[in-house]
Amino acid sequence: MFHNPKTYTIEEAKRKLEHYCAYQERCHQEVQQKLYGMNMIPEAVDLIIVHLLEHNFLNEERFAKTFVRGKFNIKKWGKHRLTRELKKKDISKYNVTQAMKEIDEDEYYKVFNELAEKKALLIEEKDVYKKKKKLIDYLLYRGWESHLVFDKVNELIK
Repeated sequence: MFHNPKTYTIEEAKRKLEHYCAYQERCHQEVQQKLYGMNMIPEAVDLIIVHLLEHNFLNEERFAKTFVRGKFNIKKWGKHRLTRELKKKDISKYNVTQAMKEIDEDEYYKVFNELAEKKALLIEEKDVYKKKKKLIDYLLYRGWESHLVFDKVNELIK
């Protein structure tokens, strides 16, 4: 019993990846993984990626901006976490910087304050130090800057 993986012509793979990229913003890394998963040879992968770039199906700056807006608005991630996640996806420093400009400073602090205050109320811990630690860990994990976190925790929990 041989497992016969489906093979694709370059044209079939192009169409499939156009749809993949049109459905949702993708980064180069995701597209490459998808193509290698389709058993495409490196030369074909390069050809298809160039095609996707030329026809604007693949745009790293646009991906980074969409990623930042989405994760900030929905998951309430801070700048450290956003930067870390984009770096994991091999997004260039320039595109990371451009994407961070998508976040309005006032909105950033507003979201941070709301998140911290809401979480502080939800932590059921009598010991002040343990409560502070839980809130600090939660906010740092979400990627908020440590100076913001420590100031806010000290303001909220006395």
